Amino acid sequence: MTSSRRKWLALALLCTVQFMVVLDVAVVNVALPSIQTDLGFSQEDLQWVISAYALLFGGFLLLGGRAADLLGRRRVFMAGIVVFSVASLLSGLSWSEGSLIAARGLQGLGAATISPAALSILMTTFKEGPERNTALGAWGAVGAFGAVAGVLLGGVLTDLLSWQWIFFVNVPVGVGAFILAPLLLDESRDATARAFDVPGATLVTGGLVVLVFAITQANKYGWGSAETIALFAAAAVMLAAFVAWEARAKDAIMPLRIFRLRTVTGANIAGVILGTVLFSMFLMLTLYMQQVLGYSPLRAGVAYLAVAGTAIPCSAVAAQLVTRVGVKPVLVTGMAFLTAGLAYFTQVSVGGSYVADLLPGFLLIAVGIGFSFVPITIAALAGVRSSEAGLASGLINTSQQVGGALGIAALSAVATSVTGNHIASGSDQADALVAGFHSAFTVGVGVALAGVLVSLFVVRGRDLAEASPAPVVERELAVEPA
Repeated sequence: MTSSRRKWLALALLCTVQFMVVLDVAVVNVALPSIQTDLGFSQEDLQWVISAYALLFGGFLLLGGRAADLLGRRRVFMAGIVVFSVASLLSGLSWSEGSLIAARGLQGLGAATISPAALSILMTTFKEGPERNTALGAWGAVGAFGAVAGVLLGGVLTDLLSWQWIFFVNVPVGVGAFILAPLLLDESRDATARAFDVPGATLVTGGLVVLVFAITQANKYGWGSAETIALFAAAAVMLAAFVAWEARAKDAIMPLRIFRLRTVTGANIAGVILGTVLFSMFLMLTLYMQQVLGYSPLRAGVAYLAVAGTAIPCSAVAAQLVTRVGVKPVLVTGMAFLTAGLAYFTQVSVGGSYVADLLPGFLLIAVGIGFSFVPITIAALAGVRSSEAGLASGLINTSQQVGGALGIAALSAVATSVTGNHIASGSDQADALVAGFHSAFTVGVGVALAGVLVSLFVVRGRDLAEASPAPVVERELAVEPA
């Protein structure tokens, strides 16, 4: 049995590695101009520095989570750290467009292995109820801070050192985590699986990769173009074939019974919405600060400290409230605050100030992040068998990443279209950009409102503090001491 002290040290390790992964989603954004200059990227290919990571991260999350269940969660976690750290080193040493894009894709693959394995280790280490809720509060705080810290750290490292250091900084963290993992983490796996579901793994990974690719490239090809429609159709066919196969597979990579847990299903729908709102919102706000208000990368990063400083304590409070009042009230509150924050940003102005145009919205969003991310994560794991911890972890991560890719693509298309129309009608650049951001934030408000409705009518209202874990037959879970 894991000692109490060792258990919480294990949580610190898992959160540190997750922080590194979340950080890398946002840390590249502010460094893109420097990368473009040094490596000679064309404007068209520059987006692949982000898209290559998103493509493999979103596409392989479900496979990474189930592989952790079947092959050993600690083993897969450590393998992911190696892949991610090596890819980070290669990214920093990149000498051309192709080398950086390939290294970023490898980074995404490592991240898709680490995140679900880490969350499933957390789930199997902490018993469902108050103890796990506290641990997930810390996990949620790390996720909230990592997303914001990525922008800040990217600005600091790029301005003071060079863009290469946004990748090099991951290497010592990865080495330390690899050394500590065998000392702090127990090995566990699903001992009942007799074979690996190769057809299912191939179909779901292929379907998700094509889906993320279609979303990230839709603005380039056009949402109604033959290329985009063909990509979405191919993804739909592969994912439909995957569901049909899983319904009759003996050792399915994703047993469909997990969706009988309404709390898990509702949490994943809410996860898609949360990803759609947050990823696109941070992109629009960063562009507004840099392109309209003239902020440097460093100043834009510092501006987000209000979000991080508020979201972290709110995540801890949310974890305790879920224990007392259940998931639904906390999640509804979080989605309502996110909606209010996005509504506030619909009035940003050309001559805006930080205090008037940004800070009130940042504080609303920060409360919304803490009160949304934590209950969604708790609900996504509630009642799940220990033998399927990696699957549940991969599902919620996939939901958020696919939502994020969709949000960035869709709201960027809205902002770009409106900005172009205003420029064509004679508006100056700043006014046109602000008009585009207004429209994007308005669409975001609609998406966030849908999140409120999902929280009210889809997510179950049972108190997870009172819920007992789903029964697990002893032979389902093989645990090996460190």
